[in-house]
Amino acid sequence: MSTVALPARRAPDFQAVLLMVVICAIWGFQQVAIKTANASVPPVFQAGLRSAIAALLVWGWARARGMPLFRADGTLAAGLLAGGLFAAEFVCIFVGLTMTSATRMAVFLYTAPCFTALGLHWFTPGERMRRAQWIGVTVAFLGIALAFADGFTRKGSSGDTHAMLIGLVGDGLGVLGGLVWAATTVIVRSTPLAHVSASKVLFYQLAVSGVALLALAAGIGQMEMHAVTPLAILSLGYQAVVVAFVSYLTWFWLLTRYMASRLSVFSFLTPLFGVTFGVALLGESFSSRFLAAALLVLAGIALVNAPAKVPAKVPAKVPAKRRT
Repeated sequence: MSTVALPARRAPDFQAVLLMVVICAIWGFQQVAIKTANASVPPVFQAGLRSAIAALLVWGWARARGMPLFRADGTLAAGLLAGGLFAAEFVCIFVGLTMTSATRMAVFLYTAPCFTALGLHWFTPGERMRRAQWIGVTVAFLGIALAFADGFTRKGSSGDTHAMLIGLVGDGLGVLGGLVWAATTVIVRSTPLAHVSASKVLFYQLAVSGVALLALAAGIGQMEMHAVTPLAILSLGYQAVVVAFVSYLTWFWLLTRYMASRLSVFSFLTPLFGVTFGVALLGESFSSRFLAAALLVLAGIALVNAPAKVPAKVPAKVPAKRRT
């Protein structure tokens, strides 16, 4: 991947931090919304519908604001690649969840900020990470691993080799999903996509993923909906409007103004919000170890976003006057 000249990005300020916390809460609640709609709308079809609906919303938003989405600007190749990766991420997640547990998937998927920091460090000069920031990324990831340690270490009840191999494939898809997620962010930040509007960047990903996921759903027979309830419709609406349109548009807007490596580490909060909402709304279990894990994640985020220490200037020595 070749680098391009990029506009300068700054470290997250209070506004960016507040928006990232809200975005992560929205993404965390998405897990509850997906579970709610799964009984009525198959997951891959659900993801495809979400992307397609949100793509139409982005098109309407851009048109109302007079922002061209189809002007030739040299971003087509990068945009199609980003859209394909966006679709591949959801394929990895949904297929992987049929082979491994949700808790293991959360641990492996959230290797993404680590991969993002590494990719940006290599390909984007303005995103170089200091040693303390790498420590922060590691601490935050260890917090995620601790939060989901029970599900991470639990083995299948059958204990047979075939089940273990299937589980390993599911785990591998989780890591691949995290890698693809990171690659999408790096491409958005280090290619000509960095010079266009957030609306166009998001439209590429939603349009391509909508077509790809709906085609995949048709190919694997997941186009049928069963006993569609008002709650399922509300859930799908939440995913399409709040998650895929509002939160993703805000996320890509933030990427046009702030350092992606500093922002991406906030995504470690997403599974913590997911657990919190699961406990509050679905009656799922809660471990006291979760609090320690949350503190580790917050400590890691603080390390990554801590300002660099500026060495104190040593006053220049004034040469002594020579006696005459």
